[in-house]
Amino acid sequence: MRLAAAAAAFVAIAALALCAPALGSEQHPTQGELESELVCPTCHVPLDESNSPIAQQMKTFIRAHIALGWTKSRIEGALAGQLGDGIYGVPRTHGFDLIAWLLPIGGALLGALAIGGGAWRWSRVRTAAGAAGSAPPLDAELERRIDDELARFDG
Repeated sequence: MRLAAAAAAFVAIAALALCAPALGSEQHPTQGELESELVCPTCHVPLDESNSPIAQQMKTFIRAHIALGWTKSRIEGALAGQLGDGIYGVPRTHGFDLIAWLLPIGGALLGALAIGGGAWRWSRVRTAAGAAGSAPPLDAELERRIDDELARFDG
């Protein structure tokens, strides 16, 4: 019981430690962080790798609104409102875009279940066949001929 409580406390502390940087990133985003997460709507490459005119305008917009103290989600939302959802480098984690996250995970889980189930069934079938003595007994004449051949081979 004490071990479970200690493990739960450790997990809670680890979760809090990992959440703090994420909250700091949301409240005080950096130019490089936003540019690496957003995509240029015309050339479809990360914003920090694009030099198209729209990418330059987006970089200027980001720089100006970071200076105004806007949050990361507010800046992204304003850009998405002007240019559409195509500016996001990764699918969102809500709505229809959630399928992009769930399908690969679900496929991997189904594949693992199928492989595990197949291996379990294969091992059960082989064990059952070996335990039941799958070969019928030989008739006396065939057994005598096999013994004669083996004796001639050994001899």
